[in-house]
Amino acid sequence: MTDKREELIQRLDEARAVLHTLLADIPPETEIYPGWTLRQFYAHLTGWDDAVTASLRAHALGQTPATPAVKGIDAYNAESVATRSTLDYGRIVREWRLAREDLKAALRELPLEKLDEPLLYAWGPTGSVEKMIGVFVWHEGEEHADELRTWKAAHSFGE
Repeated sequence: MTDKREELIQRLDEARAVLHTLLADIPPETEIYPGWTLRQFYAHLTGWDDAVTASLRAHALGQTPATPAVKGIDAYNAESVATRSTLDYGRIVREWRLAREDLKAALRELPLEKLDEPLLYAWGPTGSVEKMIGVFVWHEGEEHADELRTWKAAHSFGE
């Protein structure tokens, strides 16, 4: 029987691979979203990986996690980007990669019985670990991926 945690990690890896491919040929200071360059986009994703990792670790210990997005998702996104604004591009990309590895480690360390117990998401509502990871998979592998495909087509970037 397959460990559900590893299935979730595989889904995260697949979504991240889609993004990685889409982002590979975009220069770092290119504005890919209004007001956000590629470096800021990486900072945004890193912030969410950090928040979800903290939620998983608190959940593993039976604690109520913090809700860093309590002031709203846009406010948290702005904070995530701002806290990394002085980092050079290479460091931001490394943190993006390391934050995902940390998230996957927290998921692997989560006791199996905690998978089905409700936890408080970093953005506020309560639900299962599987649903939280599903939101991440959708956010990267579908929502952002679709937006980036549209952006690349409009700006003559190949895939």
